[in-house]
Amino acid sequence: MRGTDWDHNRWYHRLLLARVPQDATRVLDVGCGAGTLARSLAWRVEHVDAVDRSPEMVTAAAHAAPPNLTVHLTDLRTADLPAGHYDAVLSSALLHHLPLSDVLPLMARWVRPGGVLAAVALPRTDLPRELGVELAAAMAHSALGLGFAALRPLTGADLFRPEATHAAMSVAVPDLTIRQVRAEAARLLPGARVRRLLFWRYLSSGTVPLRTCPRREGRAAARRPGPRHWPGPSTVRLRGPPRAGPCGRPAR
Repeated sequence: MRGTDWDHNRWYHRLLLARVPQDATRVLDVGCGAGTLARSLAWRVEHVDAVDRSPEMVTAAAHAAPPNLTVHLTDLRTADLPAGHYDAVLSSALLHHLPLSDVLPLMARWVRPGGVLAAVALPRTDLPRELGVELAAAMAHSALGLGFAALRPLTGADLFRPEATHAAMSVAVPDLTIRQVRAEAARLLPGARVRRLLFWRYLSSGTVPLRTCPRREGRAAARRPGPRHWPGPSTVRLRGPPRAGPCGRPAR
């Protein structure tokens, strides 16, 4: 690893942290790795759960975990987590490891109505369509790398230095381009937004619909045949940030 290398995943943690609702109390970090994002979340919310299937990563994350961070060794596809329990479910550098159809709907089911689902992951390069973005990313990466390398001895800050566990992290070659991710996300989670980020990442985010007001639901149930069901594991509908919460109250 060169001295000018730096961690693109940590660079984009700020985007994920910015999407956590201000009044959030429970947040889930899926594919937590060594726990860098989870620890940042623990400074902001009352409780954080973090899951990863790598024993080495879980050990590293648990070693530095504050009291309000619980780290679980489990595969997210078999994780026993309560549906609708979290104000936000976040993920960094995970989605490209698994089929989106296996991951996105499952993560959305763990979000409370009105909560947020946000993930940063790697896309497959889409050339020649994204040639300009690729060239800009390469130049900016080198310039920032040189700057970080020069400033670390002067400031004592790590400045996005790759973590000691970086070499032990699992690596997957992305299968989907941004266009393919956007199409698949729209099919699985209508309303999800996907945008390209400069340093070889994309951000997928959305807000799970709010529950219907119980009083209104009672009246509406009499007019509907059969019981009411939330969307199943194959399709979960997302929306942009709601203007008001259930029964007309401000959203949480």
